[in-house]
Amino acid sequence: MHLAEATWTDVDAADPDLAVLPVGSTEQHGPHAPLGTDYITAEAVAEAGAERYEDDADESVVVAPPIPVGVAEEHRQFTGTLWVSEDTFRDYVRETVGSLRSHGWSKTVLVNGHGGNVAALRETAARVTRHSDGYAAAFTWFDAVDPEEVTMGHGGPLETSVLRHLHPELVNEDRLDEAAEGGADGWGEWESGVNLAHDSAEFSENGTVGDPRGGNTDLGKQLVEEAATALSALLERVSNRDTGLPDHR
Repeated sequence: MHLAEATWTDVDAADPDLAVLPVGSTEQHGPHAPLGTDYITAEAVAEAGAERYEDDADESVVVAPPIPVGVAEEHRQFTGTLWVSEDTFRDYVRETVGSLRSHGWSKTVLVNGHGGNVAALRETAARVTRHSDGYAAAFTWFDAVDPEEVTMGHGGPLETSVLRHLHPELVNEDRLDEAAEGGADGWGEWESGVNLAHDSAEFSENGTVGDPRGGNTDLGKQLVEEAATALSALLERVSNRDTGLPDHR
């Protein structure tokens, strides 16, 4: 059930068991892909995974509206990128989970589409679980798929493939050569296991990492299906999980 599309009376009558909260970012993805790539993909995976779980388990799931701005200051040099501090982000996500919990949905899975959110979401999920009567788990969709020889990158073949499947009209196909030629082969500037670059503009001229020309619609469909399957399995595990914590000693 999509929270934003339902009336409060419909949601109240459905009495869902779980809540899913998509989380992404509004940030550059090269000259060919939209700024909303991360929250668009997170929402799509959240919807597909929830639908699969509902079909398999015959249980209802609330899909909350996506959080579209995240921890993305590393892309600040590229126009249109929006970001908040990690503290603000953690508080916003935690309080949103708290509002879901107030309606009885005590278990929430955070469905993430942005690498910069990962650490903050893990910490937030732990805080919700340790210091409230709720439970939260953080799921990053691209960590749950196996794209074989295609690397994640940034606006690279993996994300471009998913966009081609979900919203082909948002991919500027005539800019793919430009994206590849002005992009970087890998993320960061590494020495002795340390990434010396704090911002993506330090190593990528146009923000792209990876060659987006390597992606295709079929791969995008496969990735979304794999992510949805993984999310459905996680929802079942969370639904059945005893969320009581060991006594503090």
